[in-house]
Order: sequence, then C-alpha cells, then structure tokens
Amino acid sequence: MDLRVIEQQDTELTIEIAGEDHTFMNVLKGALLELDDVAAATYDQNPEQSGGQTEPVLTLKTEGADPLDCLEQGATLVDEQMNEFRTAFETAR
Repeated sequence: MDLRVIEQQDTELTIEIAGEDHTFMNVLKGALLELDDVAAATYDQNPEQSGGQTEPVLTLKTEGADPLDCLEQGATLVDEQMNEFRTAFETAR
C-alpha cells in the first residue's frame, strides 16, 4: 500500500491510497465516520476506462482535529475490527 498526500490543511486531508479498492476504502471510510472529530470522509475511484484516476483518493475533513491523527485513529479502528472478526470467525469454526 502506497500513500501519497495530495493536499493537507489544518482540518482537511486529501490522500491517494494506491493498491486498494472499494472493499478496503469503504471499511476505512466507515471507521473514520465513527470518530467524533471527523466531519466528513469520502473517497473517489474512477475506473481506468473513464480516463480518471485508477487509485482511490480519500478526502477527510475534521472538526478542528489534525486529519493525520484522525486517519491514524481510523486505521487503528479498522485493525481492531478485523481482529474482532478474526476471533469471532475462529470461535465459530
């Protein structure tokens, strides 16, 4: 996974997340929206056939918090959710 910051401001971040698809981006976006300091989180990924970018671009807006800190919190939340799922799955087997 390669990350490239496109634009960063005090309460807004636009970042390209290369090598990912809708599956991961929807999970990350959902985790970010669970955070109290996140005002908005969305991503855009145009198919190559349309002439648009092929890598997803995440835009994150916060309510006064550092967007990089929120991105880190969101990634941690995704990790926790995946560990919970893994544990539940292994228990169910």
